Amino acid sequence: MPVSAALLSLTEDPRFWTGDGATTDPPDDPDDVRELRVTFPVTGGYALILDLIPATGERALGLRGPASSEPVQLGWAPPGGPFPAALRWWELDLCARVIALEDPTLPHPGLVVALLSPFAPATGDDDEPAGAAMREAAYRSVRRVVPPPGPAGPEQAPLPLFADAGWWPAPPVPSPQVIDEATIAGLTRPAGALLEVRTGSRFPREALADLVRKASARLDRVPREPWYAETRPLARQILDTGDLAPIPALLGALTEAGCDHPTVLDALSEPLVPLEAFWMVETLTGAAPGTLLRRHL
Repeated sequence: MPVSAALLSLTEDPRFWTGDGATTDPPDDPDDVRELRVTFPVTGGYALILDLIPATGERALGLRGPASSEPVQLGWAPPGGPFPAALRWWELDLCARVIALEDPTLPHPGLVVALLSPFAPATGDDDEPAGAAMREAAYRSVRRVVPPPGPAGPEQAPLPLFADAGWWPAPPVPSPQVIDEATIAGLTRPAGALLEVRTGSRFPREALADLVRKASARLDRVPREPWYAETRPLARQILDTGDLAPIPALLGALTEAGCDHPTVLDALSEPLVPLEAFWMVETLTGAAPGTLLRRHL
């Protein structure tokens, strides 16, 4: 499981996403700065490596190849940025989809996109509306577990004078959303300046290109797998019409065909999140990422 408990705890701190300061108090000993490494296996032996120093807010993104034990750095960023354009948006989107498919503990690509999105700022070559919609959905997918509210009211029947519910207000229920809508809008706004790192002599261009080729091939194989091939016509109907009403039928057909992949089933289950359903329908049909999303924008 690439997403550790330590990282999940960090993602529930709004400061981690906004860069408004370190997510933990500075250590008394400068040497006591713990680095958190998160490994996202993609495909073909490649992995994206995210290194975080919670005490300082520094982070770096690396690429580890199939014959390597250590990653080659794609980009480094200080607390709050500016972040380097280490990945193109479509490369991140592609890798996040494959990562989610390969890891059943990830219900959809949202968390990967949210974590790595700062290293893939929008450029003039990107489909900005589609990219912004995907980023917004990714940040909204970052949620905390909120325990159910405890019982409100007296342990025994109150006197008639105090029986009104106003005397026993229910305790406030915290929002499960870690980042509010105003913050999400700020995070998805195009970057004012890009730090171009891909032209550097040490940037692993060939390895990244090989990863992208293998990730594309992995997505292309999905529709031909037995339990997906039988349901492809229904998924194609949803893609062609843009109508999500048949999604429950698609979910049922997948289940009957023997599909038990948690990521696939979760993306199509209630409560339905359109962006999550979009990426799965696109994957099941072999359509280019963003095809169904653009139809709805």
